[in-house]
Amino acid sequence: MNTKLGTLYGVSLGPGDPGLITRRAWDLLSGSRHWTYPVRKKNSDSYALNIALRAGLKPPVEHSELHFPMTHDAEILARYWLAAAQTVLALLQRGEDVLFLVEGDASTYSTFGHLQRSVRALQADVTVEVVPGVSSFHAAAARSGEPLADVDDTIAIIPAGYGIDQIERLLEDFDTLVLLKVKPLLDDVIDLLRRRDLLGQGWFIEKAGAPEERMVHDIASLEGQKVNYLSLLIIKNPGRQRSEMQRGCRKKKDSIDE
Repeated sequence: MNTKLGTLYGVSLGPGDPGLITRRAWDLLSGSRHWTYPVRKKNSDSYALNIALRAGLKPPVEHSELHFPMTHDAEILARYWLAAAQTVLALLQRGEDVLFLVEGDASTYSTFGHLQRSVRALQADVTVEVVPGVSSFHAAAARSGEPLADVDDTIAIIPAGYGIDQIERLLEDFDTLVLLKVKPLLDDVIDLLRRRDLLGQGWFIEKAGAPEERMVHDIASLEGQKVNYLSLLIIKNPGRQRSEMQRGCRKKKDSIDE
């Protein structure tokens, strides 16, 4: 008799405040399903797991860390993704439901996307459910008291690692720019904002919603400082030149010229 495959859940926990865990995520975590969670090094702390623990949730007796190292080497990453997928698939094939704990939202720059694809590459008929959650930039905007976008504003969300040239190009087309993982390029971004006279139009947030949260409005004061990997910048661009609106959307430039 074949055992029915378990379901793989990507369980979003929000950026750090346990109060932002959704009811759906809470219900799943309160059950008897197998927990898995990402770590950067073996036997190191898991940020996602800590969110659940600070909420008062207790992991089941059997729970597993999955190792995802901080590297851009595709070959190394592929080996670890395969190992994680094999661990998860073995549990699913025993009929266990598996929860993969994710800080922020599982659909937004999350390790869960890699895990899901890797598991399905091994067995295509695995059932996957993604539980949405509060992203770090939504929490950061809420903490700042400023909307991310208002009425017909445009917004772009990118990792800062795309580089200063790309960030500057985006400032021509977007009213709000969210830069994730700003640590490596923070000083360069500050230089750009200074040159564009935008230093007073943004704010920096580190570990939004966590006990260690830090929010800084004086962005220039961060120059030369070390910041946490889990940090972002939200930049407002009030001087951006806009075209006219047509039926709720911006007109194309060609139609204006005609």
